[in-house]
Amino acid sequence: MKIALMDSGIGLLAAAAAVRRLRPDADLVLSSDPGSMPWGPRTPEDVTRRALAVARAAAALRPDALIVACNTASVHALPTLRAELEPGLPVIGTVPAIKPAAAGGGPFAIWATPATTGSPYQRGLIHDFARDVDVTEVPCPGLADAVEHADDEGIDRAVAAAAALTPAGVTDVVLGCTHYELVAERIRAAVGSGRAPGLAPLVLHGSAEAVAAQALRRIGAAPAPSAEPDGTLTVLLAGHAADVPAPALAYAEGLLLKAVSPSL
Repeated sequence: MKIALMDSGIGLLAAAAAVRRLRPDADLVLSSDPGSMPWGPRTPEDVTRRALAVARAAAALRPDALIVACNTASVHALPTLRAELEPGLPVIGTVPAIKPAAAGGGPFAIWATPATTGSPYQRGLIHDFARDVDVTEVPCPGLADAVEHADDEGIDRAVAAAAALTPAGVTDVVLGCTHYELVAERIRAAVGSGRAPGLAPLVLHGSAEAVAAQALRRIGAAPAPSAEPDGTLTVLLAGHAADVPAPALAYAEGLLLKAVSPSL
């Protein structure tokens, strides 16, 4: 089987690693256009145009499913991507994990890009799934870009700034940008250091595991984590075959992909 993933940049690594853990025998296609990121500040029309280009590059390799591993692209381009590619190619979008975070009933925060924070899309999800829960929307300027470039100092600054805006009593944090999942433990440490004593451990909610599982369901495949780890990895940058970007190897998810595909 072949699973393709798309994003503006390396935010797709978290979902790619999740697919690899569920099906180490699956061939993966990672399609992105890091030269055009961030997509968050762009107009919906521009995001859709760029997402279509990245998706078409992946679709040309005839995958069995396409994961849109990008919150911004899922918000603005998912209907257009599905209209063009389905039913021949199942398209799986990424939605912030607001519903599971709200299920616990405790106050929680949503970390997202400034463009997503306060947007009608995010407010709609809060209204639908968390209207009776105390929710704090936390903008994270510069965090996705710092993660994209594996800029440790930039990541630390952006995480610290967002943690300072996160109430000490939250029980959960929703990671509303796929890039943030690559630095989840740094976020946990930063938020945890300011939490009130005696609270239960902070719970982080990403989307990678859910979209990986949904991709397998859409193509009728079952998880097989003990399968032979012989899945290949193809990287497309702006539609052209390339090596895994060097910053990707700064993260555990990138190293996992390299370990299973040692030719990289």
